[in-house]
Amino acid sequence: MPVLSLSRILSFWAEQQPDRVAIDHEGDAISWADLDASTNRLARAYEALGVKQDDFVTIALPNSIEFFSACFAVWKLGATPQPISAKLPRHERDQIIELGKPSLIIGVQPGEYEGTPSVSLGFEPDAALSDDALPERTAASLKAMTSGGSTGRPKLIVSAQPATWDTELPFLEIQQQGAMLVPGPLYHNGPFVWAMTALFRGCTVAITTRFDAEKTLETIERVQIDIVYMVPTMMRRIWSLPEDVRTKYDISCLKTLWHLAAPCPAWLKECFIDWLGAEVIWELYAGTEGQGTTMIRGDEWLEHKGSVGRPVEACEIKIVDETGQAVPAGEVGEVFLRPLTGQGSTYRYIGAEAKAIDGGWESLGDLGWMDTDGYLYLTDRLSDMILSGGANIYPAEVEAAIDAYPGVRSSAVIGLPDEDMGARLHAIIDRPDGAVDDASMLAHLNEHLVRYKIPKSFEFVSDPVRDDAGKVRRKALREARLTA
Repeated sequence: MPVLSLSRILSFWAEQQPDRVAIDHEGDAISWADLDASTNRLARAYEALGVKQDDFVTIALPNSIEFFSACFAVWKLGATPQPISAKLPRHERDQIIELGKPSLIIGVQPGEYEGTPSVSLGFEPDAALSDDALPERTAASLKAMTSGGSTGRPKLIVSAQPATWDTELPFLEIQQQGAMLVPGPLYHNGPFVWAMTALFRGCTVAITTRFDAEKTLETIERVQIDIVYMVPTMMRRIWSLPEDVRTKYDISCLKTLWHLAAPCPAWLKECFIDWLGAEVIWELYAGTEGQGTTMIRGDEWLEHKGSVGRPVEACEIKIVDETGQAVPAGEVGEVFLRPLTGQGSTYRYIGAEAKAIDGGWESLGDLGWMDTDGYLYLTDRLSDMILSGGANIYPAEVEAAIDAYPGVRSSAVIGLPDEDMGARLHAIIDRPDGAVDDASMLAHLNEHLVRYKIPKSFEFVSDPVRDDAGKVRRKALREARLTA
């Protein structure tokens, strides 16, 4: 099988399908041949700015063809892309750059970081630079993603996988030379991995600037997408479209829909299974660190509702109590993962230490349980747990009940100080059409939750609570309300 350096993978596909679209950004497209040639020139420009073998290059670009071009130009120099949000606050960006010490920063104004070269959004290399192939170079690490984690302090998660790929390796149901849609932000690990893997497999990759429910369906039909990456927030927004809008697009070309990154309410998953077919819907649980993964297809999920699947062959998972002892099937505890290749074989941190127990087991901070058949069920994030009146309350459970109410787009439940209970539950609810009020929500929650899990206060907003990657920053939401 052809294992290629990522410095050669564009030319490999450009030779086979030079005129086929490699990337489609809302109708703006670039062919494989043009992507290969232009990134050769761009790589030479980055090299002149000081990028060397195995350097980190910070990429602060929005979803765009330019984002992909920057990553491939970096790989062509044997260096490692380190993507961050183009909208990251300066303080947080400074911390990440201090950690990674990149040789180049892409997407900020030149001179913004003393001693480190930078180029701004829209940078064009000198037209006199050659677009011929460069010498083959392979970075020791394919990617270096960023995460705030439970501490709120940024860290880098550096992949232990070198910048190579087997173009014929079956992976994530991505068909060779198919068509993939990734409507999420590419600086997040999930969208980055799905989009890049699709390109490594010779697929056309479609992206959007921001997620838009109807545009997603239109793009699936227009580009004849066979696989799409989503998070439950996206699924909810699609399902909230008027039925005549949702069904007017022919998306019969779609063979696989992946959802991950956040809990998916069972009712919403069942709606998509009924709509698209159980064999189309796939779910994955894993961390950027790659210590372990579970997968489950829709038809299997129907027999194990609520599960995120069983561990894949390359890893093992166990549930432990507060003392680090394994718990019986059916009992909730902290989820620990271990790759069969051993601790530290899939990643390394810069700026953090792994939470580990004896034997090389590591935790991502999730709580869950396993059934007697080895299927994993997640309950919540350990760091998100709210202690109220002596009871442990997990926001994900409450949010799932809130999100099941018609007219709710997303929600976040946080704990605010309470002299009597220690903390009181406060729900922030995104209801764009104003379709919900306190009384109707209380009546709904009384049918779904035990009394002590029902929020004591509600706040209705018209802006999404979760971002396009399905993430919610409960800590930031809480701090904003405490300040106010």
